[in-house]
Amino acid sequence: MKKSDLPSKMCPVCNRLFTWRKKWEKNWDNVVYCSKRCAGNKRMK
Repeated sequence: MKKSDLPSKMCPVCNRLFTWRKKWEKNWDNVVYCSKRCAGNKRMK
């Protein structure tokens, strides 16, 4: 599978588009933030 074919989501904190990663394989539906930093800054917005 090509990287361009992977699913992606928009991070609500930084508004960046982030793509599926192997470590999120079992949890993709619950992934909201692109990084731990954005998850920690969710209260700021």
